[in-house]
Amino acid sequence: MKAAFTFIGDRDGKPLAIDLFCGLGGWTEGLLAEGYRVVGFDMERHHYGDAKYPAQLVLQDVLTIHGRQFKDAALIVASPPCQEYSYMAMPWSLAKEKRRKLREGEDDPKRLTALFDACFRIQREASEAAGHHIPLVVENVRGAQEWVGRSRFHFGSFHLWGDVPALMPQVKTNRKTPVGSWDKTRKNYTADHSWDTEPAKGYGVVTEDGIKQGGEAVKGAGNGWFNDAKRKGGTETGRLSQSGSKSPARKAASAHIAKIPLVLSRHIAKAWHP
Repeated sequence: MKAAFTFIGDRDGKPLAIDLFCGLGGWTEGLLAEGYRVVGFDMERHHYGDAKYPAQLVLQDVLTIHGRQFKDAALIVASPPCQEYSYMAMPWSLAKEKRRKLREGEDDPKRLTALFDACFRIQREASEAAGHHIPLVVENVRGAQEWVGRSRFHFGSFHLWGDVPALMPQVKTNRKTPVGSWDKTRKNYTADHSWDTEPAKGYGVVTEDGIKQGGEAVKGAGNGWFNDAKRKGGTETGRLSQSGSKSPARKAASAHIAKIPLVLSRHIAKAWHP
């Protein structure tokens, strides 16, 4: 593991929070709003137009982190990459074959869960160094449950493991005002990162883990956000469905889709604030 220095907590009277796999900072936005000082860790700097990580960022592979450097943290949050879990939830033959290889030992399930497991290792090391329990909340998709165990709570398609508070917010599906959208090109885009629960006529609602609202698997799931942007015509986000999986446009869209809703991140931050 890399040599590490300790991140000091309670600077300027603010408790320290650590955001692993921080992406665009969905967790961090809620933590900052509730008065934390936040340090985020990721393999790359996510910066797409005006959207960028809003706090101190450390570019480091989470697998190389030792948790003792977080002994002063009041809270650790994490959102390990979910692509493989999401892919295996699809009804495609290649996705089913990938799942079979993992189930039958032709592929190593420990490889699949390595990043998820690292979060709990880091929590254990941090708690041991601190001499007391440091709470950890890990977010991922529904498809991860088959491999890491049942989640303790889900907020829409955002499933949570670890030290999830007993009282949690509920997804609002019946609003008097128009529902929000992740797509900034749409008129019903909302800054709190809500999403469509009543789609335009002719289009189904597909969550990030590839499941149509109501539990039905959908062919082509995962492309709804991209195709929806395309219908709005001609922008970079409008061409996402024709972009490669590693293109800047695809990466930007994935980062926005994976971003924790502000109402959820603020609730967790408030619940664990010292």
